[in-house]
Amino acid sequence: MKLYDDKRAPNPRRVRIFLAEKGIEIERVDVDIMSIAHKNDANRTLNPFTGVPFLVLDDGTVIAETVAICRYFEELHPQNPLFGKTPLEKALIEMWQRRAELGLFQTIAHAFRHSNPYMAELENPQIAEWSKVNFDRIDGYLDKFDEALSQSAYIAGPDYSIADITTLVAIDFMRILRLKLTQKHPNLSAWHERVTQRDGSVM
Repeated sequence: MKLYDDKRAPNPRRVRIFLAEKGIEIERVDVDIMSIAHKNDANRTLNPFTGVPFLVLDDGTVIAETVAICRYFEELHPQNPLFGKTPLEKALIEMWQRRAELGLFQTIAHAFRHSNPYMAELENPQIAEWSKVNFDRIDGYLDKFDEALSQSAYIAGPDYSIADITTLVAIDFMRILRLKLTQKHPNLSAWHERVTQRDGSVM
């Protein structure tokens, strides 16, 4: 199987961290989205939605979307579970994973994609007002995640999970907006320092 990847993009990084946490190594194919390589005929044939990452299995089956790829590998390698073990753990991890992805991560992405001139070809039309709306929302999401971490060691409970991976990548992605964590969010800052020391937390 092959993982179609872009080393600079945040979503492929989420899969790379997941694989590293699982101790899985697979062949990777670099796709440079800034040169619009993800939309060339070959890649569009494999993934009509033209995003990265996507996984091509040996029989030609294509699995796209970050969490779908991670779930596939979780089923293949259930040891060291990152989606939870019990029904309650799985539900809480799913809840916080969605909050991290659809809330914090997506808000940061919209703020970037609608403000950075280098993204104009990928985000057409760019809407400056929408960028500002999302910039203004980021701090509120950080407040909520900081509060969650006042109650547990990791985002969704006592164990590291895919919710932590998504939150880590989202927070690191803030750098491109020239934003960073401060002592306004002490629990989040302490958590970030810990999780970035994990072997799997590759940039």
